[in-house]
Amino acid sequence: MPTLSCNDPANTYAHTLFTPAAMQFLRHLHRRFSEPRQEILAARTINTAALRQGKKLDFLAETAEIRQSAWQVAEAPSALCDRRVEITGPVDRKMMVNALNSGAKIFMADLEDAQSPLWSLMLEGHLNLQKAARGTLGFVSSEGKSYEVVPQPATIIVRPRGWHLLEENACFDSQAMSGSLFDFGLHFFHNAALLHSQGRGPFYYLPKIESHREARLWNEVFNEAEDYIGMARGTVRATMLIETITAAFEMDEILFELRSHASGLNAGRWDYLFSIIKRLGHSSRHLLPDRAQLTMEVPFMRAYTNLLVQTCHKRHAHAMGGMAAYIPDRRNPEANERALGAVRLDKEREARDGFDGTWVAHPDLVPVALSVFDRVLGPSPHQKHIRRAEVSVRPEDLTTTDIAEGKISEAGVRSNISIALQYMEKWLGGVGAVAINQLMEDAATAEISRTQLWQWLHHHVQLSNGLHFTAELYQQWRSEEVAKLPLPHYPRLAVAVALLDSLVLAPEEQEFLTIPAYQKLHRHQAH
Repeated sequence: MPTLSCNDPANTYAHTLFTPAAMQFLRHLHRRFSEPRQEILAARTINTAALRQGKKLDFLAETAEIRQSAWQVAEAPSALCDRRVEITGPVDRKMMVNALNSGAKIFMADLEDAQSPLWSLMLEGHLNLQKAARGTLGFVSSEGKSYEVVPQPATIIVRPRGWHLLEENACFDSQAMSGSLFDFGLHFFHNAALLHSQGRGPFYYLPKIESHREARLWNEVFNEAEDYIGMARGTVRATMLIETITAAFEMDEILFELRSHASGLNAGRWDYLFSIIKRLGHSSRHLLPDRAQLTMEVPFMRAYTNLLVQTCHKRHAHAMGGMAAYIPDRRNPEANERALGAVRLDKEREARDGFDGTWVAHPDLVPVALSVFDRVLGPSPHQKHIRRAEVSVRPEDLTTTDIAEGKISEAGVRSNISIALQYMEKWLGGVGAVAINQLMEDAATAEISRTQLWQWLHHHVQLSNGLHFTAELYQQWRSEEVAKLPLPHYPRLAVAVALLDSLVLAPEEQEFLTIPAYQKLHRHQAH
């Protein structure tokens, strides 16, 4: 038996989640894939070092035959055929019910960037997913009103944590289990057969993939899991998030490795920008301006999304668009309409470019996105027939990050500081999706904020007001932004400040803020 944390209510879930058979399956996954996981993380480190020493990103010569040959992914199951609008959110019970009832075709149940990995919350989330599969999910509001899931809810796709994260509360052989394997394994073991019998799964979103070798490892995990419970190979279906700059050069190869399990690729725009800063930002040639200027219309983002649509449709896979993170505010109709208009334009661009569907973060955005894709798709479930043959993307189109009239302003610096602090403070308290300035911020957007601060400080940039960004200026403005936050609403602010300082002022850029943040979270739980 594994070691499980006793500091949170694990025992409450023993009869539903941590059955002996489930623990045996998790142990099997851990022993089979722990070492291969470490190998791909080591490969990331080697590749990162090479990029910092001047290695240029390019399409792989050794996989040219895969890119040039004719092949397709497996036919999508009926539940994944029409994906015109997908809503995303954490696995909190209330949010899940609202998402399932939103009118979206798909609900991406997020155990990753929109979920703070407090042990009790992760267990509650897995229990909620188990209830959703059995049609028993619901909640009662503080006013006593009962909410239930509608008869034909959105289809659930589960996003487990990325390969880089651990679940310190579940240990096998004195080792913490991979967060990826824990999330996938627990959900798969309890729900896969039932979901398959309903024609509604098991379906997964795979985050933070950096190479086709990482996709190959996921494919091996799926094969092993299917064999373990006697399920036919290819039953699991996965959509891969192309949210790293290195993965953008291996889209064909990623689909190929998972071709019997693949259903599509998603343009994970926020993590993609974070990856560009992290992987290329040591060079002054890749200084990015204020986050507000990093739109989907800038040339390198256009190249990335056009290539994604072309690649997916060539392989008969779904091409899924990016997130609309706006949170409607019904108290301000004028500002609300302007924001909804911006969302509408964004979705019109995606539909016009050939995407088969898109993401939204709030139920009120579902009708906006749905109206756009209904108008373009009509009765067709997708538009895979649009091959985008005119698209020709060179390596430099993906890696030239110049933005016309781009600027780094004091307002941009202060905004990044404030957003990063507010998000991390809430994350440390168990909230992974945080409304800030009418946008739904998650770990990916917080990563952009803190990596931009590190990059600007590392290069001692001159701001648009003539000031040079220094450690002293960062600390001054950070203190001023902290003073603007009402302390009773941010009880963990001092911890968040210390964490942000350690990331921004570090001599080397840290891979993920969630790794040191998780250590603080885990130590707090242990006491």
